[in-house]
Amino acid sequence: MAARTPAEPARIAIRVEDVTAYRGDALVVNLFEGVSEPAGATGAVDRALGGAIGSLIRRKEMSGKAGELTAIHTFGRLPVARVLLVGLGKKEKCDLEAVRAVTGEALRLLRRTGAARVGTILHGAGAGGLEATAATQAVTEGALLGCYRFERYKKLEKDRKVLGELTILTREAAQRRSLEQAVRRGRIVAEGVLLARDLVNAPPNDLTPAGLAAAAAAAARSWGFSCRILERGQMLRLGMGALLGVAQGSANPPRLIVLRHRGGRQAKPAVAFVGKGVTFDTGGISLKPADNMESMKGDMSGAAAVIGAFAALARLKAPVHVLGVIPAVENMPSGTATRPGDILRAMSGKTIEVINTDAEGRLILADALTYARRDGAARLVDVATLTGACVVALGTIRSGAFANDEAWMAAVREASEAAGEKVWPLPMDEEYDELIKSDVAEIKNTGGRKGGAITAAKFLAHFVEKTPWVHLDIAGTYETDKEKGYRVKGGTGVAVRTLVEIGLRLAR
Repeated sequence: MAARTPAEPARIAIRVEDVTAYRGDALVVNLFEGVSEPAGATGAVDRALGGAIGSLIRRKEMSGKAGELTAIHTFGRLPVARVLLVGLGKKEKCDLEAVRAVTGEALRLLRRTGAARVGTILHGAGAGGLEATAATQAVTEGALLGCYRFERYKKLEKDRKVLGELTILTREAAQRRSLEQAVRRGRIVAEGVLLARDLVNAPPNDLTPAGLAAAAAAAARSWGFSCRILERGQMLRLGMGALLGVAQGSANPPRLIVLRHRGGRQAKPAVAFVGKGVTFDTGGISLKPADNMESMKGDMSGAAAVIGAFAALARLKAPVHVLGVIPAVENMPSGTATRPGDILRAMSGKTIEVINTDAEGRLILADALTYARRDGAARLVDVATLTGACVVALGTIRSGAFANDEAWMAAVREASEAAGEKVWPLPMDEEYDELIKSDVAEIKNTGGRKGGAITAAKFLAHFVEKTPWVHLDIAGTYETDKEKGYRVKGGTGVAVRTLVEIGLRLAR
């Protein structure tokens, strides 16, 4: 693939300095909803501006509502050309997600104005009640994620505006070292997400199964985790009939990508992350409609999340043994493609009747989950753009979560909430198994429209046996068609932060 566009801002620094003394192109301060008189750092800036912020509040031109942005020109009263006043919403609802979102929105706006050096106060700390290091990491993540641009295949304009430096201003000299460490953590996690976004946004003629494997191997070389690539012959010897059945219609051969981060002393992996890697999904013989089929290049978003998480965990030197398994295939219609009615034998030995070749993700995950389980992983998390039914159920706000173990589900949910990535559990009642029983095989690959996200998860449950397992269906959250907060158009890199948080928590 073409060279990646450098992350912006290129430099994020902590500076112990009075906010009114900052010299740069712009300064960001905040306001909580309902505040009648600005205080703290915002109050100091207001006084330097002759009460301009207070005047905006009194004239009801700025209320502090979440997402509000108001630029104020300083006309020489401060060493910056403009101050950007951002709304943080109600103080009692201030959280790290609000900090990420407002930072992303603010810096994109300032970049459009040509600001290259920006200073910011630490949103959410102090009056917001957030711990300073957590807020610093959130500002860092919001800045890098919000300023992301996918420009690999574009000729860059000569007058392209670039945000080069963000300075986080504090008055607490004693906190400087801990805040700098928080910036480092935030950058590593955010760059893991950016790696995933790059992979999701890449065109499918570049990111074939072999291309995805090459990208994983390159990340492993860069960040110090191991990467083993299995090819068709090796998968055949392992008996991966479900995975190979999906792949057999494509001229691009499959790959099984096996990642390992040995950060702990455990002989066996504490957890395995399994990511769906369909680099392009036509639906196979059960061909999808042409409208929006181009978005099916993102059907490997689960794989991208796993690669991004491994890059971050390795850079953080997380003391935990983590396994990653990515089945990479292309689902194409051809004279050699799997047909509806075919019966495949999975690596576990279970036979599967193919009802719909567009329900292919669960087939490749079946063999990948079996591989991870046989490697001895103590716990499993799979991430997949698996079902349109999950999008219907949860929309684009939350990913679906399914599990065979309540304690492990609770742990994954806590990690996802801490990471700022919302999930919602859906039921796994035994009665749903009736919908995927086959008359001619042990199981069939779809139970129809009713409860489609659940029956897909029930299918996967047949291949994890008693190993604690959570399935994350990210079909509704893997991409966005608009800019909002720290999300920009295209792949979101969802689940990277959740997987990193899971790894860090297991390390602790």
